[in-house]
Amino acid sequence: MASGVLSREPRSANGKITLNIRRVLIYAVLIILTLMCLFPIWILLVNMTRSHGDISTSFSLWFGTYLVQNTKNAMAQSNIKIAQSLLNSLFISFFSSVLCVYFSALTAYAIHIYNFKGKEIVFNFILLIMMIPTQVSALGFIQMVTGWETAMNVRNQFWPLILPSISSPITFFFMKQYMESTLPFEMVEAGRVDGANELRIFHTLVLPIMLPALAVQFIFSFVSSWNNLFVPSMLLNGDITRETIPMVIAKFTDSSNPINFDLGQVYVAMGYAVLPPIIVYLIFSRFIIKGMTAGAVKG
Repeated sequence: MASGVLSREPRSANGKITLNIRRVLIYAVLIILTLMCLFPIWILLVNMTRSHGDISTSFSLWFGTYLVQNTKNAMAQSNIKIAQSLLNSLFISFFSSVLCVYFSALTAYAIHIYNFKGKEIVFNFILLIMMIPTQVSALGFIQMVTGWETAMNVRNQFWPLILPSISSPITFFFMKQYMESTLPFEMVEAGRVDGANELRIFHTLVLPIMLPALAVQFIFSFVSSWNNLFVPSMLLNGDITRETIPMVIAKFTDSSNPINFDLGQVYVAMGYAVLPPIIVYLIFSRFIIKGMTAGAVKG
C-alpha cells in the first residue's frame, strides 16, 4: 500500500509541473499576441504628439510635445472640416446601426416564429443575398441613386447612406440563430394568451432577451458604417460640410502635394477617427462574449 501511494505521488507532481508549464506557455503566447495588437495603437498615439520632421526621420516609442500644434494645424485646413466630419460619421453610423439591428431582429422574429408558405424560400433567398459581395451591390445601388438624383435630390444627402442598412442579411442570420437558442415559443404564446399584440410581444418580451445580440451587432454595424469610404465618396462630393471622417482622412493621406502633406496631421486625424468606435466598443463590450456564446450554441 505504501509503495503504491509513493509511486503515484511522483506522477501527480509531474502532472502538476506539466500543467504549470502549459499555463505559462499559454499566458506567454497570449501576452505576446496582446502586445502585437496594441503596438500599432501605441505607435498611433505616439505619432499624434510628434512633428512631421520627427516622424519622417526617426522612430520613437515615447510621446512628443506636438499634439496641440498638430491638432491646430489639422483644424486650420480650409478644405477639411474634421469636427464636422466626425459629427457626420457619428450621425450616419448611429442611425444606420439602430435601423440595422432593429429591422434585422424584426425580420428574424417573423421568420422564426411564424409558419407560412414559402418560408424556407424566403430564408434561403436572404442567405443567397448574403453571398453577394458588398462592392457588387454597392455599384448597383450607386447607379440607382444617381438615376434618382434629379427627381429626389439625393446628392449630398445622408438618408441614402442610412436607409439601406435596414437590409442586412448577415445581421439577420445572426439574429435568427440567436433566437433559435434563446427564445422559447412558449413565451410568445403566453404573451398572446395575455392579450398582447405581436408588436407589443416583440418590444416587451423578445427585445429584452435579444439585448446581447443587439449590442454585438450594433458594434459591428457601427464600425462597418464608420469605416465606409466607397459609397460616401460617391454620394457626398462637392460639399466639405457633408464629408465623413474616412473621406477626410483620405484627403490628409494624399501625398500628391508634398507642400501640404504633414504626417503629424495625418496621425491626429486617424487618432480622432478611432475614438468613437473604441468608445462604442467599451460601452457594449460586456455583451460580446455573452451574445456570441448564446447565439452560437443551441439548447
